[in-house]
Amino acid sequence: MGAQLRVYKRRIRAVTATKKITKAMEMIAASRIVKAQRKVAASMPYATELTRAVTAVATGSNTKHALTTEAEAPTRAAILLITSDRGLAGGYSSNAIKQAERLTERLRGEGKEVDAYIVGRKGVAYYGFRERKITESWTGFTDSPAYADAKRVAGPLIEAIQTETAEGGVDELHIVYTEFVSMMTQNPVDNRMLPLSLDQAEEESGAKGEILPLFDFEPSAEDVLDALLPRYVESRIYNALLQSAASEHAARRRAMKSATDNAGDLIKSLSRLANAARQAEITQEISEIVGGASAMADATAGSDK
Repeated sequence: MGAQLRVYKRRIRAVTATKKITKAMEMIAASRIVKAQRKVAASMPYATELTRAVTAVATGSNTKHALTTEAEAPTRAAILLITSDRGLAGGYSSNAIKQAERLTERLRGEGKEVDAYIVGRKGVAYYGFRERKITESWTGFTDSPAYADAKRVAGPLIEAIQTETAEGGVDELHIVYTEFVSMMTQNPVDNRMLPLSLDQAEEESGAKGEILPLFDFEPSAEDVLDALLPRYVESRIYNALLQSAASEHAARRRAMKSATDNAGDLIKSLSRLANAARQAEITQEISEIVGGASAMADATAGSDK
């Protein structure tokens, strides 16, 4: 019984140490969610106004541009998938990957080839394990992205959309990320970044149904679109990175809270087993003492006869 009690105590110590770690990770994730939410809110005005500017150019000119003009017969698409660099976040990365898989199947069903661009070690590991081709990947900043990271990611994508498909370019840009809805809800979504439809631009900018003012474009509408293209893609990617970061922290907080609660339940269960083992050990010792006393009493009584 003594050995069994020692096993229970050792396991209780191990689980208690794990509980302290998961509790600390839960608190860290909770504090980072607030910072990520603030960054998302701060990025929205710029992204909204930029989209309104794109909408104004698209509606005020007949210029054909990669930003707003769809290919007659698109044959190639790029998907930017945003996952996590670290684990212990529940189904955060796996849900985004599943969304990307569904989008890939849909695009291939439309007869389009798909180029994969991956952000985060989890997505890179998933594609690498399955020996799938990755056009470009980035890691090391998913939990706290900066605008410079968004620019770095946007560069190859902008180059791809501006290149002819015969030379390795793409006709469409899609992005898969996790939208932060609330502390309890984070939804993986896929959106087409380019070409940007007019309805999509109006919806993103909040200008749907509004009558936009007339503009004169200098030096030309095409030059304006050339200037807006990288800014638009960068802002969309930056917003997606921020929302994904907030979603990652929320998912990690929820996963760590569940782990902490489970550790507490396990400690209670092990404590009951340890108490039962201790009681059994005490009962056995009492029985041995009583048995020894009875044997001595019987021996004494036999010698008196």
